[in-house]
Amino acid sequence: MQSPAEAYFAALTEIRATGGGVKETSYYPALINLLNAVGETLKPRVLAVSQLKNTGAGSPDAGLFVAGQFPKGASEPLPGQLPERGVVEIKSVAEDGWLTAGGAQVGKYWEKYRLVLVTNHRDFLLVGADRAGQPAVLETFRLADSAEDFWSRLRQPRAFARTHGERLLEFLQRALLCAAPLNNPRDVAWFLASYARDARTRLADKPDLPALATLRGALENALGLRFEADDGEHFFRSTLIQTLFYGVFSAWVLWHGENPERRDAFNWKLASWTLRVPMIHALFEQLSQPSRLLPLGLAEVLDRVNG
Repeated sequence: MQSPAEAYFAALTEIRATGGGVKETSYYPALINLLNAVGETLKPRVLAVSQLKNTGAGSPDAGLFVAGQFPKGASEPLPGQLPERGVVEIKSVAEDGWLTAGGAQVGKYWEKYRLVLVTNHRDFLLVGADRAGQPAVLETFRLADSAEDFWSRLRQPRAFARTHGERLLEFLQRALLCAAPLNNPRDVAWFLASYARDARTRLADKPDLPALATLRGALENALGLRFEADDGEHFFRSTLIQTLFYGVFSAWVLWHGENPERRDAFNWKLASWTLRVPMIHALFEQLSQPSRLLPLGLAEVLDRVNG
């Protein structure tokens, strides 16, 4: 059975192969089907509706509605609704997703809807609000660096789905859940597990950087053991990610438990102040230094946890 990611990749390939489509709108159905496949897995369900009507900021390419916005058995549509999980701006594969995200049209959509998922099918950018309430790119995911590379990879949709499909689907799950409040430890645990898988993949692609050696030393001292040979290296990287995200989750539970009604923002960098387990404390003291985080590609993933 095809995964939603493989079906998406295959659909894009088939549309292009006909030679009869236009560069942008012909590919909309493939993305809408992907979003709805992801939306079906969520509670509440999220429905992607293409070609929204103009409610004052132009006509977005799609809107993301939650189940309560399209009740079963309703005799008439609910009037005046805005899509609770934001809107989608879809561009052609050849266009630059980052330039689109910073453009005037996305700015207008953001003013109206506050969440905009921008994509050119190979880049996905979620535009929301920072802590100051200003527009900001909250999270990104990239399938290919260029249109040429993307189409080349799509020649084998199943193989491409095996290497990139899971991360794409998890990114979209997080994007479609973005407006949902995270007050339940179970929901926070799901998000952190998703981020941990992303971090593990990023770390697997890194060579043996000096930053890793420093962290390995800190973890070896905390655990009282040595990571040696290939098996030891694999165990170290796995232990690093598991320890890091377990520590973040434990810190969030303690932070939230102090006042379940609190409105201030959680900050993962303060976890070492909360946790007293020596291994966790040592790891966080090392990781909180930007010079060690940035080369590992973990800063972006961890900063998504804050909020």
